[in-house]
Order: sequence, then structure tokens, then C-alpha cells
Amino acid sequence: MNEHTNAGVEDKPFFRRIRSFVRREGRLTPGQQRALDDLFPRFGIPLPQPPAALDLEALFGRRAPVTLEIGFGDGESLAEQAANHPERDYIGTEVHRPGVGHLLREIERCGLTNVRVSDHDAVDLLEHYIAPGCLDGVQVYFPDPWHKKRHHKRRLIQPAFMRQVATRMRPGGRLHLATDWAEYAEYMITVMRECETWFAPDGPVPAPERPPERPVTKFERRGERRGHQVADLLYRRTDEPA
Repeated sequence: MNEHTNAGVEDKPFFRRIRSFVRREGRLTPGQQRALDDLFPRFGIPLPQPPAALDLEALFGRRAPVTLEIGFGDGESLAEQAANHPERDYIGTEVHRPGVGHLLREIERCGLTNVRVSDHDAVDLLEHYIAPGCLDGVQVYFPDPWHKKRHHKRRLIQPAFMRQVATRMRPGGRLHLATDWAEYAEYMITVMRECETWFAPDGPVPAPERPPERPVTKFERRGERRGHQVADLLYRRTDEPA
């Protein structure tokens, strides 16, 4: 059994809830709908009611390092990571259901057994379903920059949210942020400086080049075509209590 399964999860949130997304169902292709119907029961994450921390060992059927990706888009880069690192387990959460369907198809196509999928709000998932100290990695690639100043409050990367992330990571776990918006990169760096109790830079920030473990994403290629420079920001969870 996962040693964190029965660990306490806070009864009350300690920050104002972030609404960093607008749920858009989009148009599902027949293949994506089939994947949701046939594959989500196999690879989706059943969330217990009332909310309780997930038993990750039971979820994957083994004990292995677990990485959470928040907002995986179409899931191709997450599937590639999982295929390249079969020794690790991956949880991906994404509220855009066509993207969920696309990832499920990739899981089937690649024969992956180390990925589980959620279509749940990441803030709620972390707060209610991920036990403290059970994640070895968290990655957020190309989140919505909400570039208008009046929308900055919707940005996912904020000090209070990063504290929540920190509580769910083991000491030494790796946090990997990436964006192709220069202003958002500076904003993220500023936020992470406020979080130095919980996270320390893992090398130069931003990294001088794309870390090899992060596959090139569709969003990255699109941003580069528009002349955007990608920033990868790498941090390690400190030993300090959050």
C-alpha cells in the first residue's frame, strides 16, 4: 500500500480558488469519442466520493516515481515522455475533453501502461485527491498566459498555488515550468522567488536550452513559428516544510 494513502489532506483550502481555465468541450472526433467511451474506464482516474487521497500504488499496480502534468493539451508530449521512461508513472490532467480523447488514443497506440488520465480541475485534484509528499515531479508546459493584465489573477502559476503544489511533492522532487511568452516567463520567475522556502532553482533559470526529457510540443512549435522564445524553468522541492 502507498504509505501516503491515509495521509491527511487539508480540510480547508488556504488560498482563493484559481479559475485558470474556461471549460470548452470542443468538437470530438469519432476516434476521440470512442477513446473516451472505451479507454477512459481503463486509463481514467476514478475520483472517490466523498473526496479522499488516491492510492497511487493501487492506481498503477506498482510502486514507482510519479510525475503529474497539469494541462497536457493533446497529450502527445506526455505520451512520448511515458514511452521514453517506462520506469516512471505519469498522471495527466486536462479539462479539454478532445485533448483527453487524443491522449487516450496515444496510450492505446503506444501500448502504454504507465499513464493515468484525469479531466478534473487541477486545483481541486491537488487539494482533495493527491496526498501530501507523494509526487516526484510536477510539470506545467505552456499554460494559458492570460496576457491581458486584468486577467493575470487567472494565471495558474501564483504563490498560493505553488505552495499547494509543494505540499504534494517529496523533498528533492522536480518542478518543470515552460512557456513561450516572455512576459509570463518573467512573471513565473518572480512568483518562484516568492516561493524560495519551498523551491530552489535547479540550475540556471531559465535553462540555457530545452531539457532533453521534455519533448517538443505542438504549442512550442507554433510559438517558435510566431517568433516566440521558449523558457524552461526548473526547480527542486526543498527540504523545508511548506
